[in-house]
Amino acid sequence: MPLEVICVCGARPNFMKIAPLLAEFARRGEIHGYLVHTGQHYDERMSKLFFDELEIPRPDVNLEVGSASHAQQTAEIMKRFEPVLLERMPDYVLVVGDVNSTIACGLVAVKLGVRLAHVEAGLRSFDRTMPEEINRILTDQISDLLFVTEPSGVENLKREGVADSKVFLVGNVMIDTLLANRKRADKSTILQDLALEPKGYAVLTLHRPSNVDDPEVLAALLEAFDQIQRDMPLIFPVHPRTRKNLSRFGFDTRLKEMPNFRLLEPVGYLDFLKLMAESRLVLTDSGGMQEETTILGIPCMTLRESTERPITVEQGTNRLVHLRTEDIFKHYRQIIDAADKRSHSCPELWDGKAAQRIVSILAQT
Repeated sequence: MPLEVICVCGARPNFMKIAPLLAEFARRGEIHGYLVHTGQHYDERMSKLFFDELEIPRPDVNLEVGSASHAQQTAEIMKRFEPVLLERMPDYVLVVGDVNSTIACGLVAVKLGVRLAHVEAGLRSFDRTMPEEINRILTDQISDLLFVTEPSGVENLKREGVADSKVFLVGNVMIDTLLANRKRADKSTILQDLALEPKGYAVLTLHRPSNVDDPEVLAALLEAFDQIQRDMPLIFPVHPRTRKNLSRFGFDTRLKEMPNFRLLEPVGYLDFLKLMAESRLVLTDSGGMQEETTILGIPCMTLRESTERPITVEQGTNRLVHLRTEDIFKHYRQIIDAADKRSHSCPELWDGKAAQRIVSILAQT
């Protein structure tokens, strides 16, 4: 009998992490993957697009939790996941990343005596004002197997008292997905559709509450974006939360005065990978994009005071940028003028085989 593993995904970044694992389960046949989508990100069009593009099997169960406060959402996921787990009682629950679905399903699993595996364990920003940091720390403390993307994660877990026997440096499943889809993304027509020239535009993503929920912070960011869009198109697939706040804070008129600041609806994985790969630079507050730009060799300005992915700064193309207009524009000019030519390298084990390593370890337990 193959092992049964319930795999949990809840938000769009999870989809890219779960896809190579499910593909490897299917290829090897030693593990049966049962997919639970919590519905934490509930945009049906975008979820379906990501599942189709990444060839993820249709979820066995969709909990359809939807949006709510952190406490309400976490509680609702736990309440709806428990009956699924009681019915299946698998060998493992496997969670990825650091969203509310990660800690919620992890807690349900360990309280029912089901072993828990955490993919992307050990990452730390050391900023406990970030909800994701709390989710990461708590999930790692209750996990039986911890699959780590970079050496800093191993050191963090050691310092927190996690037994070495539970910790495995395996590489990065996000990079598995990127490398597996590069050729398909190259065929995307999004540059032609948007009338963009390769290396002639910048890409922006912005969604963290610390950046988009404070009108003063958002105003300072917009001032920097205004200066950048005078040089080149700044392409901004807008997170729903950010779009709502731009209107709520009265920035609609300001945006109309920035003709090269181009707000788009969220785009699919392949189109976005093409946008990143052909851009001059990326500005983001996302975690995964720091890793993706490192592999793509694209300069990345992370609009945060800290990162849980330090290897992207040490070895990659990433730089942390203070949330001040002058700092953002200073780093932008350094990149454009090539004032500091930073070398970058591919981190250890970011070779497209992380899922293979994870599945081999699971199969041996």
